[in-house]
Amino acid sequence: MSKQFAIIGMGRFGASVARTLYEMDYEVMGIDENEERINENIQFVTHAVAADSTDERALKEIGIRNFDVVVVAIGVDIQASILTVLTLKELGVKKIVAKAQNERHGQVLYKVGADRVVFPERDMGVRVAHNLISANVLDFIELAEDYSVAEVVASSKMVGKNMRQLDIRKKYEVNVIAIKSGDKFNIAPSPDDLIQYGDVLVVIGNNKDLKAFEERA
Repeated sequence: MSKQFAIIGMGRFGASVARTLYEMDYEVMGIDENEERINENIQFVTHAVAADSTDERALKEIGIRNFDVVVVAIGVDIQASILTVLTLKELGVKKIVAKAQNERHGQVLYKVGADRVVFPERDMGVRVAHNLISANVLDFIELAEDYSVAEVVASSKMVGKNMRQLDIRKKYEVNVIAIKSGDKFNIAPSPDDLIQYGDVLVVIGNNKDLKAFEERA
C-alpha cells in the first residue's frame, strides 16, 4: 500500500507539498477551512475537504487517523496550528509534520505532539514532500520540470557493497554523481568504491526514477 497524506492548510506552502505528492501518484487529501483555497487546489489533490482542523469531530469524520502522515501547514494562525497538532496527537495520528513560523512556535509544536517541524523559509514544499516519502532523503533540488538531484542516505542494504554490485544505474535509471563520507566528498565514484554506514549518495535523474530509488533502494 502506498502512503496516504493529509495536508491541513492549503496556502502556498501546503499546496506545494500537496501538489508534489499528488504528482508522484500518492493519495493526498487537502483540508482547509477556506473553501476558495480548496477550489483553487482541487485538481492537485485526490480529495479536498473544507473543514475546521481544530474541531475534533470534523477530523474524526474525515477519518484523519487513517492517514500515514498529516502535514499541518496552517499559515499565520499560530493558535490554530498548535490546537490542530494537539488534536491530531490525541486522535492517534501516526506521524505529524507541522509548519512553524519561528523557533519558539516550533518548540511548542514539538511539545504538543509534532514528530517533525519544518520552517518554510528554510524548507521548500517540494523538498519536504520528498522527505515525507523517505526519511533517507536529506535534500532535493529540482533542476528542470522532470529532473532533480537528491541527497539520499545509504540504506542498510547498500552498506558493504561496491557500486558495481549495487548497479544503481541499471536497476533504477538514476546516476550517482557523488558520495559523501563524513567530511570527504567523492565526485564520480568508481565501480569499486564501497558504500559505508552513514554515506550520503548524491543522485541525479528523472523524478519518477528518483521516486522509485528513494522508496526501494
